Amino acid sequence: MRIRIVDAFTDRPFAGNPAGVLLLDAFPDDDRLQDIALEVNHAETAFAHRLPEGGEADWALRWFTPAAEVDMCGHATLATAHVLYRSGAHEGPVRFATRSGVLIATPREDGSITLDFPTAPLTAVELPDGVAEALGAEPLTAFDTGPNVGDLLVELPDEKTVHTLTPDLKALAAHSERGIIATARAEDPTRGYDFVSRCFFPRIGIDEDPVTGSAHTALAPYWSERLGRPDLTGLQASPRSGCVRTELRGDRTLLTGRAVTVIEGELLA
Repeated sequence: MRIRIVDAFTDRPFAGNPAGVLLLDAFPDDDRLQDIALEVNHAETAFAHRLPEGGEADWALRWFTPAAEVDMCGHATLATAHVLYRSGAHEGPVRFATRSGVLIATPREDGSITLDFPTAPLTAVELPDGVAEALGAEPLTAFDTGPNVGDLLVELPDEKTVHTLTPDLKALAAHSERGIIATARAEDPTRGYDFVSRCFFPRIGIDEDPVTGSAHTALAPYWSERLGRPDLTGLQASPRSGCVRTELRGDRTLLTGRAVTVIEGELLA
């Protein structure tokens, strides 16, 4: 099996969010997929195989962290679409059958790829006890992001607070289904982004995710309402960093970014 490591939501290697991508003839058993994802040891490894023509989707797609299968992953979907286009395995829009329904990736003339994902439903909640202490900062608001994303979204007072977070990851693991999205409005939008975020998922084996596409299906409606615009750009301020362009379309959110293949090899085991 060919395996690629692709940096997603970036236009340069060694930035953005790395994902393993394997194109298969069919899915092996779940234990095998989990073992491979653990060996790759990136935030997610994507496994895809072609589906028969004439159905609602072109490829089946699953995502695994080193510890568990997840319901939705933006950066590994972007990475998979990038591999399909670069390898010649698919042309034009590609429909993926996933645990979150059919997700569509569309190549753009400038070389970027746009993902069509469901918008996360946001529900205001009381800040759970212990979250502020675990984060090391006092959130202004807290929102549940629904079953597909499964995070607690919290707004912090300013961009600097987001950049300087040093959370207690063990304590954070006790909160929310997947993890915590910490966000704030950009201090200077002339720098090319409208909001910043960081994502912490220690509960599923990811202390800090470099760039999280699925989180932006919650960040897009949150910031579009506050900033009064459907089209925004988010900077995920992890050490690797990366940008996601978002476009809110009601119950769908478009996520646009680039990807770069950095490693290609053969899985021998």
